[in-house]
Amino acid sequence: MNDVLAAIGLAPVLIAQALYVRRVTPRLPEPSGERSGVHGSGPLLKLLIVGDSAAAGVGVPLQNQALSGQLARALGEDFRVSWKLIAQTGHRAKDVLAVLEETDPEKFDVVVTSIGVNDVTHGTGRQTWIARQEKIIRLLLSKFHSPFIVLSGIPPMHLFPALPQPLRWYLGSRASQFNRALQKAVESCSRCRFVRIDFPLEASYMADDGFHPGARAYAFWADHLADVIRRHKNQA
Repeated sequence: MNDVLAAIGLAPVLIAQALYVRRVTPRLPEPSGERSGVHGSGPLLKLLIVGDSAAAGVGVPLQNQALSGQLARALGEDFRVSWKLIAQTGHRAKDVLAVLEETDPEKFDVVVTSIGVNDVTHGTGRQTWIARQEKIIRLLLSKFHSPFIVLSGIPPMHLFPALPQPLRWYLGSRASQFNRALQKAVESCSRCRFVRIDFPLEASYMADDGFHPGARAYAFWADHLADVIRRHKNQA
């Protein structure tokens, strides 16, 4: 409640800072490279990655440095990974849902999602976001027959160097609230796993825009997800 009242009082400053950040922050392109492929050897693992600009790999020049390439590399030590990426800069939960609804059905063993930063920055309500996330989960379980869904948490936006204070505090607070709500929402889903991504937000981990992950952050994220997926497969 105190956060809400503080945000209301700071609204003129927050709006001005948001407009300034949007104007001065470099708009980095999505990396070049394939958005599907096969990597590694061993038992077949069909992997789908869906979501926003972070899922798409913004912040690095090539897909093999992004989440998709780094995750395929990490899992390729134990599996023959057949992977596909469906992600786009600016996508919110509603956009991811719309794209998945239009995508042809296909079976995947594991789905990794990265959804939420744009919902936080664009003012999507927390309950609306959770309802859309739940629809995405139901679609992945039914249409894409996934036995395991890994939902990446929203990164710690209160540490993003591109964001000035108090905007950084406000968006970071919203991101934390969204993460807690998503973690609680999937507790009853035995085929879902919420994974918090608290990669070090040192300058060497960030992209040039101070907002997206760099290659080191993508490697950190991918290795963490790969460990979660391996443990699940070993327990299956």
